[in-house]
Amino acid sequence: EVGDIAALIESLGYGTLWIPGGARGAVLDRCGDALAATTNLAVATGILNICRHDVAEAAARTAELRDQSDGRFLLGLGVSHERLIGEEYVKPLAKMESYLDELDTAGQSPEVRVLAALRPQMLRLATERSAGTHPYFVPPEHSAVAREVVGAGKLVAPEQAVALVTDPTEAREIARGFCGLYLGLPNYTNNLRALGYTDDDLTPPGSDRLVDAIV
Repeated sequence: EVGDIAALIESLGYGTLWIPGGARGAVLDRCGDALAATTNLAVATGILNICRHDVAEAAARTAELRDQSDGRFLLGLGVSHERLIGEEYVKPLAKMESYLDELDTAGQSPEVRVLAALRPQMLRLATERSAGTHPYFVPPEHSAVAREVVGAGKLVAPEQAVALVTDPTEAREIARGFCGLYLGLPNYTNNLRALGYTDDDLTPPGSDRLVDAIV
């Protein structure tokens, strides 16, 4: 099924397919299926949860997928959230630095990976140790913030949710259904506060201003 969908996406002219893996699972296998069914489509993890995937396995599978696809695979990495990880959760920056150290030791080039970075410290880490950033649950104005930090030579590939309806009331209902989980996660809400959103915007189910920006 993944291969069929990937082939369809490629036939429609899209350049890259980002496959989510924040909830662990076989995201790398799905990426392999997508790559095997296509010839030009780039495939990326959006993201591989570094708290749920062994680093040695991630390094080996990345090399394998790139070899099998003439370099069409990109490893997107993210640190997830304390609410989802539990007691194993450690400070995101330190966890990501440690994971990248081990990927480097395994011989992985920084150019084959990107980081799900939101705030300046993680964005700087993405600049120094990867090909760029894949921000998630951000309004469009975050792209300007990310670009300023990472510079002109790095990838800025934000996720942007859309609702394919024309009625604003229906669209906002759909948007609030999407935003509900993320408004309970401090990594996202702290980033939105830094962009000027207030508690009134961020209190579930989210203000019209917020949901119009996110979706």
